Amino acid sequence: MKYFKVCLLCLLLVGCSKKEVIYEDTTNDFLDIKNEKIEVYDDIYLKDIMEIKNQEIDVTTKDYKIDTDSLGEKEIVINYTYDKKKYVYKDKVNIVDTTPPLVFSGTSKTVKINYDKDICNLISYGDNYTGDIKCEISGNYDLSKTGTYKLLYNLSDSSNNKTEVNVTLNVVSKLNNNTSSSTTKTYFKDIYNLHKTDDTEIGIDVSKWQGNIDFQKVKEAGATFVLMRLGVQSSDRSLSVDSYYKENIKKAKEAGLKVGVYLYSIATSKSEAIKQADFVLDTLDKETLDLPIVFDWESWGDWNTFKISFHDINEVANAFIERVNENGYKGMLYSSKFYLETIWENKKNYPVWLAHYTKKTTYEGSYDIWQLCNNGRISGINGDVDIDIMYK
Repeated sequence: MKYFKVCLLCLLLVGCSKKEVIYEDTTNDFLDIKNEKIEVYDDIYLKDIMEIKNQEIDVTTKDYKIDTDSLGEKEIVINYTYDKKKYVYKDKVNIVDTTPPLVFSGTSKTVKINYDKDICNLISYGDNYTGDIKCEISGNYDLSKTGTYKLLYNLSDSSNNKTEVNVTLNVVSKLNNNTSSSTTKTYFKDIYNLHKTDDTEIGIDVSKWQGNIDFQKVKEAGATFVLMRLGVQSSDRSLSVDSYYKENIKKAKEAGLKVGVYLYSIATSKSEAIKQADFVLDTLDKETLDLPIVFDWESWGDWNTFKISFHDINEVANAFIERVNENGYKGMLYSSKFYLETIWENKKNYPVWLAHYTKKTTYEGSYDIWQLCNNGRISGINGDVDIDIMYK
């Protein structure tokens, strides 16, 4: 091996002056880095990008995880032994962002004449790395005149990755605020007959919107569990306990139903998520649960206003779930099929509560509970309720 520098590392131990010789490999004759560009936030280990040219060397740091949390050049230090001597090899990798912004809303939008808000925010878009996306619009439009305008939205992130999307803007004199709701109802007994097996349980999830609930009738109808909203975060960032939570958990337990809780959150940072987990834990006050504590974040229509990245929201969910897990409970992530497939990464494989209102879900990921409708009817509740299937 040619051209090695010798580094003398003094072991600063009391009563010991022994010196260890480590040779610096500057030749890359024995190993090399084969991938010098790595995508930001990728889970990459040294062994994934290292090319060993001589099988007689013993690399001691191959399980080292590369720091990909920020862009730019990163030094890689590889320690290995060869012929009973220790060596260090140094190289660099470049952490890059090549993923363009993602549009995740419809692209036909209707506004009332003289609309005075930023039309960039008529559609929802986000980015894996940054919450600051530049939006420019090409095409002619006049918000003071009714008409249909064909626009091109040009979106770019901080790494200059670009996305273009065609948007149809309808300017009307009067908005149609009539929301047509289907009169179709999903009856609990029908779901029970269709989905109840030895490996499933059928239940419901509730909040203050269901009002007073006769949980004994719910139990007699065949439900075995209920997930209930413990609290909610308002637009002013404050947290409050669901006004029916204490009554719901008391009566559900008295009826012999298994219980779990969820928090409706709009948290945008890990620290805020941890505070919210602590709020849930304090409210529970060591109450025993049969089912998880669920993190429920679904304010996707307001996404542009939060100025966070997709990575950020995943970190928020992880922080919440980790906190409740550390305190002896089981954390869970709630979301719809679309966002589970496009935004939530769930790299730590936390349990999932899937929302997909259909007769047969096409979601291919792992999930423990499936919320299959929001128009359910069950004895003991006046009005609609969500019906869920839990898999053992």
